[in-house]
Amino acid sequence: MPLSEHEQRLLEQMERALYAEDPKFASSLRDGSGRRGNRRHVAIGVLGLIAGVGLLVAGVAMSQPLVGVVGFILMLGGAFLAIRALRAPAPEETTDETTAPQAGKQKQSGGFMNRVEDRWNRRRDEQ
Repeated sequence: MPLSEHEQRLLEQMERALYAEDPKFASSLRDGSGRRGNRRHVAIGVLGLIAGVGLLVAGVAMSQPLVGVVGFILMLGGAFLAIRALRAPAPEETTDETTAPQAGKQKQSGGFMNRVEDRWNRRRDEQ
């Protein structure tokens, strides 16, 4: 059922207000990107990985090297797809430095050496 002209104008006004209030959120809604795509890619990758292992085992059991090779390729493709989807940052998780609570501090990458250096600095400051 199509919208009336009045309803279309109201919808456009609401869209403009949303873009003015929170442009990041509005663009993520318009793009349709989000965690669902990542979850779907992970699920497809895991299914491909399982199917690839099954074909690999079947190819070895039947002494059919071609089936085993296809299974191996499918297994690698599924693993690659799942890992790539897991590593891709979700739009909700990205923050800019102005909204971060530690905006004045150094950007922490969470690496081992940064944690060790932070511990060292804290110990030195306590003394």
